[in-house]
Amino acid sequence: MNAWETFVDSGRKSEEVERNVRREILDSWTRCTDLGINALTPAGTPQKIGEERVDELKRKNASLCRAARAAFLRLGPHLSESGAVLLLTDRNGTIIDAIGDDKTLDEGREIQLEVGGVWDENVIGTNGIGTALRSGKPTYVHASEHFCQGIKSWTCAGVPIFDPLDRQVLGVVDLSGPLDIFRPHNLALVVAAAKEIEIALAEQQREERTNLLEAFIDLQKPRSSDDTVVLLDSTGRIIFSRNTEVEPILKTGDLPIGKQLLSWTPGMTDGDLAAALPSSLSGIEIDILKSGTQIQGAALILAEKRSSPTPMKSAGITIPARHGVEEEEIKILGECPKMLEAIEFAQRAAKANVTVLVQGETGVGKELFARLIHSHHSDRKAPFIAVNCAAISGELIGGELFGHVAGAFTGALREGRPGKFELANGGVLCLDEIGDMPPELQTYLLRTLEQRALYRMGCDKRRPIDVQLVAVTNRNLRQDIEAGRFRRDLFYRIGTIVIDVPPLRERGRDIILLAEHFNQKLSKNFDREPLQFDQEAMAALQSYHWPGNVRELRNVVERLCLLHSGSSVSFVDLPEEISNPEPRDSMFGNTPPTTPANLDLHGIESVAIQRAIEQENGNLTKVALSLGISRPTLYRKISLYGLDRKK
Repeated sequence: MNAWETFVDSGRKSEEVERNVRREILDSWTRCTDLGINALTPAGTPQKIGEERVDELKRKNASLCRAARAAFLRLGPHLSESGAVLLLTDRNGTIIDAIGDDKTLDEGREIQLEVGGVWDENVIGTNGIGTALRSGKPTYVHASEHFCQGIKSWTCAGVPIFDPLDRQVLGVVDLSGPLDIFRPHNLALVVAAAKEIEIALAEQQREERTNLLEAFIDLQKPRSSDDTVVLLDSTGRIIFSRNTEVEPILKTGDLPIGKQLLSWTPGMTDGDLAAALPSSLSGIEIDILKSGTQIQGAALILAEKRSSPTPMKSAGITIPARHGVEEEEIKILGECPKMLEAIEFAQRAAKANVTVLVQGETGVGKELFARLIHSHHSDRKAPFIAVNCAAISGELIGGELFGHVAGAFTGALREGRPGKFELANGGVLCLDEIGDMPPELQTYLLRTLEQRALYRMGCDKRRPIDVQLVAVTNRNLRQDIEAGRFRRDLFYRIGTIVIDVPPLRERGRDIILLAEHFNQKLSKNFDREPLQFDQEAMAALQSYHWPGNVRELRNVVERLCLLHSGSSVSFVDLPEEISNPEPRDSMFGNTPPTTPANLDLHGIESVAIQRAIEQENGNLTKVALSLGISRPTLYRKISLYGLDRKK
């Protein structure tokens, strides 16, 4: 308080003030002085918007409000008699939702700390909401740290909420109340709530993106895989692009994912959209995308000039060998929407340098996405360290990850040693099977990620680190959270971006792409001619449920390359688990699968479609995606084969 009085009287910093005030608070006070804010404001904020504006802001921020609902409902009961209130604001610091202790909510109205109150820093000076917006970082402001006199009897902790698509600040979640609610861990609680909201936003965006891709597929127009495609959501923002890097008219740097390409208003026609586009995109084909009567967005399409044939491009991405490591380059192949989305999310995560959670079944290639993220690091020499949490005993994993000093525990090296976090400093650390990490070390990991520093086991020396964490799991961590096996706050901390790698059975034509890729590569390794799969054999590969996913497919092709004497592979040459699967192997419901041994190609196709319908519980949109065909084609085949739609 003395430092504040000195600062307000002089209007400038002094050595005494700098000694007694945290840097982020002093920087905020300086901004407030430059803005001409009256530090002696007795109470309240000079701005509060009316109910109509609040309703308008809630509609404008509907996705944010929807994403925050689960977190607010979960925390609400715990705040009812805590003295604290939880607030949600938009990007300008206007409160759009508030829950918590009734008495504190009433007291907050006296200073307009309520829905409609504007708490931007340039309105009411240093505070948890406004200062978090200005700094873009988690911020707490306690008591006399507030710039304006009238709010010094409050304490608050605010954390920005970032858009998972473009990492722009969407708003703030804030915990406020009288001074006696202050606890050092308040900020950690709000950070966890903000991460939970961001994950919910990401899930919304994935669902909207899937709907948009389905609507694009349903256009049923002849398209080449070389056409340049840009998909916009219903607000005019880019959420998907393909081949923009090879089309001179579309400057890739000007069309990043998340960019607001135009301002979309209800009732706009394709002609209106064309007029609203940048001049560099004039003449491009535009299709408005709908699901039923609801507009999902629009597709911008520039057909490839086909005057001369172009070599076929591989669907996927190549990861170069790591610097100084003797290894082959890695290919991630796939053209199904879920796989393309996973690749894109990994690339965006690398650019944003945020923690990533990669989820998927065993054998889908989750670890490749950690390598993909590392390959986009700005420093080619950046380290890549991988640790399997399930392969290290609970007694040793702490020292393995965080390092130890001499004698820290039984079995510790006499001279001590750095852990994997230190070895990965400046690069990427991949924690495989993170769900198997002991609960006591989950707390240690959370603190390391929050502080961006670690303490070796048995040592109190703080060691700053700069590591991008990629956590990998084949478990359902949400179920583990409910069972008490995994920390909720750690889940939200590691899941800034969640990448769901689809199982092979949901990837449709990708099975053919992968089988041919492994065929060419392994045939070359074994110095033999590539295998030729006939139609029945390839159809059987596509209809098989692949419990081992991509790893199992590679093993099947490798076995054929090693043991099959001829060059042609027919249905009977396939392993028995594929050509004659047992009913217990079926993952597509309770209906016993028809053995395809005596079926022709159409019979095998009908079995594959029926199994997919069983697996997706009759959701034909998901069935079409998993099979890699359009919904109209699926409807036609269901009618042709007389299949049960399960409705």
